[in-house]
Amino acid sequence: MSSAVMNMTSLALGWFSSSFDAPLARAVVFGVHIDGHLVLEVLLILVILFQLSRKSYKPPKKPLTEKEIDDLCEEWVPEPLHPPITEEMVVEPPTLESAAGPHTIIDGKEVVNFASANYLGLVGNEKIIDSCVDSLEKYGVGSCGPRGFYGTIDVHLDCETRIAKFLGTPDSILYSYGISTIFSVIPAFCKKGDIIVADDGVNWAVQNGLHLSRSTIVYFKHNDMASLQSALEKTTKGNRRAEKLRRYIVIEAVYQNSGQVAPLDEIVRLKEKYRFRLIMDESNSFGVLGNSGRGLSEHCGVPIEQVDIITAGMGNSLATDGGFCTGSVRVVDHQRLSSSGYVFSASLPPYLASAAISAVNHLEENPAILASLRNNIALLWKCLSDVPGLTISSHPQSPIVFLKLKNSTGSFKSDMQLLDNIVDRVLKEDSVFLVTSKRSKLDKCRLPAGIRMFVSAGHSEADVRKAAESLKRVAGSLLS
Repeated sequence: MSSAVMNMTSLALGWFSSSFDAPLARAVVFGVHIDGHLVLEVLLILVILFQLSRKSYKPPKKPLTEKEIDDLCEEWVPEPLHPPITEEMVVEPPTLESAAGPHTIIDGKEVVNFASANYLGLVGNEKIIDSCVDSLEKYGVGSCGPRGFYGTIDVHLDCETRIAKFLGTPDSILYSYGISTIFSVIPAFCKKGDIIVADDGVNWAVQNGLHLSRSTIVYFKHNDMASLQSALEKTTKGNRRAEKLRRYIVIEAVYQNSGQVAPLDEIVRLKEKYRFRLIMDESNSFGVLGNSGRGLSEHCGVPIEQVDIITAGMGNSLATDGGFCTGSVRVVDHQRLSSSGYVFSASLPPYLASAAISAVNHLEENPAILASLRNNIALLWKCLSDVPGLTISSHPQSPIVFLKLKNSTGSFKSDMQLLDNIVDRVLKEDSVFLVTSKRSKLDKCRLPAGIRMFVSAGHSEADVRKAAESLKRVAGSLLS
């Protein structure tokens, strides 16, 4: 209570005490007996209301002088845009000075390249280069607009038709950038309130798509079908609301963060049982798995129409850029109006679409390159079977051979530092280019750190043996 209110209250009490005897504090108004205490209480309430209704006094603000303004500006320190840069953050990765083929040039020196996902060895393929040259002469470099705004060129439609024909699907749609394909497709179909059950080992691009969808995300343990079934059961059992929502399972065919292959036949069985739709990213399996390179569905003997939505980046197997999504005509048509990566991005440069067509043609005409890739994977597995301190944790048919520490230091940061030392020495001492499983601060994957070796059909037996021997020697000196 303010001092003014308290003063008035004291005065009122004093007045009443002096005017009335305690036992006779009563008055007669119009013949009605009124208690003096009641009068006092009413008066106090009126005083309080009066004080509350008054505007508080604010002294006028004195404007700052020019000198005071200058002094404040000099003292002001803005919030930093990023945390302080530490010594360990300053990284200078090797710079390639030639095409990222099975062999490349780094610092003027030829090295064996196991750091680039050139699975079919098509980087530098003469037929693909010729198709790009012809396309450049005909269309120029860029498309100068999104697909819906004069950015559609006939070669885009030819490429979509070629991919759909190769995979045996009704239709396909092209995206301009490989990594943006999956995180544009997921939000195009999954909205706020929908349910997504996803593998907790998916790469950052998939994670970003899940985040952008604003759906309810439930993760299951990496490639664990018992965990998947439990998640589907908990999500749907006794939940009448879930029956009315759109529900999806999201996986990778070959996981970039582990090199594991998803058991598609079991996943399809579960998605049919619990009535979910399936979204699968085949960026590391398209052109690799299956007798003819048609991906995981061919590898597992599952009809491709049982997978509702398939996406893939074309930078790994087809030696080009961009990505695609394939499925039913309705799935594809929906994206042409509602997928941000398609609607708002300038369309794929025509020569890259031409390169994709040539690469698919080459794969179909030369199935022997798949045998070469698998032979190289098997040979690398054999050569690395006894590498000191490391163990292979990827699938035997995965083009990503993933090696993790047998005995972790207990810290992801320390593990990465140890693995980076191995990779750096292998490059410096033996001219073998490897890469660790680096992740950004935004990446929520919690799988162990490791060394990723991207095997190519273009590698020779000597390349594979040299990489394995170098890795074994360096790992033995650092980990034993």
